[in-house]
Amino acid sequence: MKFSSLTLRTFTTLHTWVGLVAGFALFVAFYAGAITVFHHDLPLWQSPQAMTQPAQTLDDAQRLLDGVLARHPEARQHLGMTFPGAETPQSVAYWQDAKGTWLFAWADQYDGSPTPPQAGLAELVNELHYTLGLPVAGIYLMGVVSLLYGLALLSGLVIHLPKLVGDLFALRPGRNLKQMWQDAHNVIGVLSLPFHLLFAVTGALLCLVFLQMAALNPLIYEGKLLAALPAAMDTAPIRAASGEPVRAGSLAMLHARAIAVANDQGQARFEPAYLKLANAGDANAVIEITGDGGVSLGPLGAVALDANTGDVLHTQLPGRRDANHATLATAYALHFGEFGNGLVPWLYFALGLGGAFLFYSGNLLWIESRRKRRQQAQGRAQINMARATVGVCIGLCVAISAAFVGVQLLEHLAPAHADAGMRWICFLVWGGCALWAALRAPWQAARELLWAAAIVTALIPLVHGAMSGLWLWTSAQRGYWPLFWVDGVALAMAIGFAAMARASSRRAIHGEPNSVWARPQRLATPAP
Repeated sequence: MKFSSLTLRTFTTLHTWVGLVAGFALFVAFYAGAITVFHHDLPLWQSPQAMTQPAQTLDDAQRLLDGVLARHPEARQHLGMTFPGAETPQSVAYWQDAKGTWLFAWADQYDGSPTPPQAGLAELVNELHYTLGLPVAGIYLMGVVSLLYGLALLSGLVIHLPKLVGDLFALRPGRNLKQMWQDAHNVIGVLSLPFHLLFAVTGALLCLVFLQMAALNPLIYEGKLLAALPAAMDTAPIRAASGEPVRAGSLAMLHARAIAVANDQGQARFEPAYLKLANAGDANAVIEITGDGGVSLGPLGAVALDANTGDVLHTQLPGRRDANHATLATAYALHFGEFGNGLVPWLYFALGLGGAFLFYSGNLLWIESRRKRRQQAQGRAQINMARATVGVCIGLCVAISAAFVGVQLLEHLAPAHADAGMRWICFLVWGGCALWAALRAPWQAARELLWAAAIVTALIPLVHGAMSGLWLWTSAQRGYWPLFWVDGVALAMAIGFAAMARASSRRAIHGEPNSVWARPQRLATPAP
C-alpha cells in the first residue's frame, strides 16, 4: 500500500503533535500501569505481617459484618465487604457516612477508618495510572488522552506501513542517535501495536463510560438514564426498604448459595471475592456476591440474592451476561490483564514498560529532529522539551520508588501516618525532580535524575529487608513469593536505571557535540 507524500506528511505531523500533547500523561499511565500488575502483592509487601497471620474464616467475616452494622446504622443502607481469601487475607468492610466519606473497618477496628489497611501503596500507584493523581477530573482527562493515544497509534501505522517489512527489525546503533531512537521507537510501537490499540480502546471506555451513557441518554434511555443506570451497572435489583425488620441470613449460607447458583449455571469454579449489601436487616435486603469464575475473558461474575432467604434475584455470570455487563467485564479484564495464567501479568508488565519507553523516545525524537547540527547553542523549545521530559518522566520513576521506600519506613516508625506520608513523599519528590530538571542543563538533569532513580529504587529491597527482616533470600526460603517478586523487580529496575545513567554520561561526553544532551566543550587555552 502506497500513500502520497502529502498524506504521509499530514499523518506525520498529526502523529508528532498528538504524541507530544498526550505523551507525558501516557508515560505516567504506562509506567504506573506496569507496577499495578503487582496490585495484589503490594498490600502484602507494604505490611508483611499479613503473611504470617492465620487465615480468616467466614465466621470472622460474619463478626466484622455484625459489628459494623451494630455500630454504624448508615452502613445498613449500602455496605461492601471483601471475603477472606488468597488475595485479601482479612475481610474489609466499607461504606459511606452521612457526609459521603468512605470509611473502612476490619478485624478489631470497627470504628471506621478513612483508609483501608495495607492498601495505600497499591491505591496510590493505581490512582497515578488512571487519574495522574488528579482528583475528579483526572479520570476524564485520561479518557481524552486515551482517545488521542488511539489517534497517534493509527497515524503512526499509516506512516510506517509502506516500509514496515524493511525497517521493522532494523536496529542501527552508532553515532547517529536519532536513527537509533527512531529504530527502537518503531520496533516497539509496531510489535506491540495490537496491545496498544487494546489499551487505548479499553482505557477510553473505562474512563469515559459515564460520559458515553450521558451522551446516549436521549437516544437510548429516553432521558431516564438515572433510572436505567443500576440495571446497566449492577446485578442486584433496586428494592426500597420496607421498614419491616427481619433476621438476616448468615454469610456462610449466602456464600454457599452463591457458589451453588453459579455451579448450576455452568460455572465449574466460583470463588466469592466481595459482596454488596443493601437494606441490611430489612425484609427487602439484597446482597450481590461477586466472584472469580476462573478461565474466561472477564472471569468476574455476580449472583444477586435475597439477603434473608437466599432466593435468587438475578445473575450476571460469564457466558450468561447481558451486553452491558459483558462489555465492561471484558474491557476491565483486557485492560488490567485479569485473565489467563501466570504469564499474562508479566507480559502486561513488559508492555507497560515498553509503552513508557515509547512515549519517552517519542519526545527524544522530536528534540533530535529539530537539532541545529552546525551550532552548539540549541533552540529554547528543544531545551525546554528536554527538561520537561527528564523532570516529568524520570522524576516520576524517582517519586514512585521514593513512595515505596517511604511507606516501609513509616509503617514501622509512624504507622498511623504511613498512607498520608507516602503520598506527600511521592508528589513532593516528583515536584522536586521537575524543579531540579528545570534549573539544570538537560545533560546534567538526565544523568543526575537517572542516578537518583537507580539509588532510590535499589533502596526498596534494602529498606524492606531492614525494616521487616524479610530480605530477598529470606522471602524465597519461606515461600513468600509476592514479597520476593516486588523486591526482585525493584532490584532489576535499579540496575536498569544505573545502566541508563552511565549511557547518559557517555553520551554527554562522546556523543554528538551539538545536542541538548551534550556536555559543553571547553575552549582550549593557548600556551603562554
